[in-house]
Amino acid sequence: MGKTLSPVELAATDIILCCLNREPLDITSVASLTNSSLQILSNEEKRANFDRYGDAGESQGYSQHQHRQFHRFHEGFYFDESFFHFPFNSERRDTSDEKYLLHFSHYINEIVPDSFKKPYLIKITSDWCFSCIHIEPVWKEVAQELEALGAGIGVVHAGYERRLAHHLGAHSTPSLLGLINGKITFFHSAVVRENLRQFVENLLPGNLVEKITDKNYIHFLSNWKKENKPHVLLFDHMPVVPLLYKLTAFAYQDYLSFGYVYVGLRGTEELSSQYNINVYTPTMMIFKEHIDKPADVVQARDMKKQLIDDFLSQNKFLMVARLTNQRLFQELCPVKKSHRQRKHCVVLLTGEGEKFVEAYDAFLTFAVANTKDTLKFVHIYNDRQPEFADAFLMDEEKYRGKSAVVILERRNNAGKVAYKALEEAWQGSKEDNFILLDLLDQLRTDPNLLSSETVLADLNDELAPMFLIRWLYSTLDYLSDCWDSLFHSNWREMMPLLSLLFSALFILFGTVIVQAFSDSSDPRDSPPSEKEETAAKTEKNDASFSKESNSRIPKKGFVEVTELTDINYNSNLVRLRPGHMNVVLILSNSTKTALLQKFALEVYTFTGSSSLHFSFLSLDKHREWLEYLLEFAQDAAPIPNQYDKHFLERDYTGYVLALNGHKKYFCLFKPHRSGDEGGSPEDYNSSLHAEARGKSSCSPGSRSIKTKLHKLSFWMERLLEGSLQRFYIPSWPALD
Repeated sequence: MGKTLSPVELAATDIILCCLNREPLDITSVASLTNSSLQILSNEEKRANFDRYGDAGESQGYSQHQHRQFHRFHEGFYFDESFFHFPFNSERRDTSDEKYLLHFSHYINEIVPDSFKKPYLIKITSDWCFSCIHIEPVWKEVAQELEALGAGIGVVHAGYERRLAHHLGAHSTPSLLGLINGKITFFHSAVVRENLRQFVENLLPGNLVEKITDKNYIHFLSNWKKENKPHVLLFDHMPVVPLLYKLTAFAYQDYLSFGYVYVGLRGTEELSSQYNINVYTPTMMIFKEHIDKPADVVQARDMKKQLIDDFLSQNKFLMVARLTNQRLFQELCPVKKSHRQRKHCVVLLTGEGEKFVEAYDAFLTFAVANTKDTLKFVHIYNDRQPEFADAFLMDEEKYRGKSAVVILERRNNAGKVAYKALEEAWQGSKEDNFILLDLLDQLRTDPNLLSSETVLADLNDELAPMFLIRWLYSTLDYLSDCWDSLFHSNWREMMPLLSLLFSALFILFGTVIVQAFSDSSDPRDSPPSEKEETAAKTEKNDASFSKESNSRIPKKGFVEVTELTDINYNSNLVRLRPGHMNVVLILSNSTKTALLQKFALEVYTFTGSSSLHFSFLSLDKHREWLEYLLEFAQDAAPIPNQYDKHFLERDYTGYVLALNGHKKYFCLFKPHRSGDEGGSPEDYNSSLHAEARGKSSCSPGSRSIKTKLHKLSFWMERLLEGSLQRFYIPSWPALD
């Protein structure tokens, strides 16, 4: 039942059976089988595949005919493994691996190129494999976990994909292997969850994420100009870099540089304080040309791969990236596909040195104010890309030693572009800004403004390593591949050569090795000295101390309240996801402690909702922002004019705002005053004036601070019910 019959043998079997049973001969079937056998015999490649794999190579899997061939002998007497209902048949096995199944062409054309963006964990399995069933629960758990983190998963059925299994070097089932950058590495440890995670993590390069502290963060962020990349800082309270961040760094290594800040470590206090980091919430910041303020920020209690990918894909390039190779030029300035999908590039042709800094800074300021989806700003160094610069400037005297600006549009992949250069050199003056802005406005309505055309050669790769370094890296990779193939992939073929090699080594150096082992003066037999014992004990104590310090984690079971600042304003309010609200407490420096304690007690029962976020706003810093918002709720808290003598004394501490960033509305909670359930706004404001004029710590005004949030929990219940009045706002003001 295990032998595969060739088409010639099948045709001969049909003829013999028909003659013995005196049945009419099916001429069409015999002719079809005979023709297919002649095609196999006449093609050397198909004949070799048939001799090696049992088929002609057109389909690596078993055909339906191979399962039906046993019905030919007697229709009433046959059996297969389904007769015993064993779970080894692929049709009866769990179908969870079906979406991961790989075929040879799919592996070569898609999986190998994709392995340069993410590592793959591949399992080689087959039918009638007891060990495969044994590792199945662990494999399912690890496959789901790693796939959610961004790793690739693959399954190869050795029975159906023998060519692919042989290509991977798998000689037994089950086999587990990793694939990264087109290189195969076999897994040789026990199949448990921790070992498989560590195996995938070890596949990644070791320099993907740099450890950042107060000492090196300025140097790290300042490398944007040298590397021509935005830099990402990841803040988290885990002592080691999570696997999710490493996989993300590997996927975006061509576009971004990554640094990791362990906020629980000494030496990161200055960094966390400068960027106002919440140590209990993972935070990701992207820095571009300005290192003193992040270009974009995202915070989430549980960072997911989809959230990170959406965030990073929108910030892959600098505001004014330097064109260092052809690939970057094609991504930033794509070819025009249609009249409605025009994309233009504004290129600054400049040089290196102090005299070009002013022109570059002015161009950067203009780009930040005018960047759009259909308009990209880039710059290029004339000395490093002379062919590119000469194609536009044509070595004109007025541009010599100065910067120039060119607006271009790529017409095809062969290098043809349409462009228009500013008539005068770019100095960065107000007049230059007006001229460039006027040209861009004209370009919206008149595409024929780009009247000149030229053909560009491919850009030089400025960041490519030198030839000697590339040759050294290639040599190391080749030696590493030889080592792996020698001891893992092709060890059966290499066994005779290895036996001969080790036999020769034993004959040549056997005597020396025996003498070395028999030497009585071997220092390994001598007991360790007192100093060595003391050093070992000291090392052990230091290791235990560091382990204890690293195991400290932030306390849980508290209300997480974040200060609303200009850094996290966009992520915590403006770009808040639909259905989420930020509950903001208004306080001052003098009332901060008392109000936060009362606020935590009132809202603690509502912290289980994932759609609610809690923050506080400093009245001393952002009074104008709050008063602008309250203008849209004048019936609740009228805002005085500039001639009001109590304008600077008005007390808003204890106010609570429920802000819906997506739908642009807010709900207002007014502080509770004991003994006054329904006072008018004027009475209430007069009492606020009295409190604002100052009392001692033991006065009734000080005691009333504790009762301002007395009924906040009932207000929160009405907020969740949706029964509170909503005040809509046209747009969220800037938080300066």
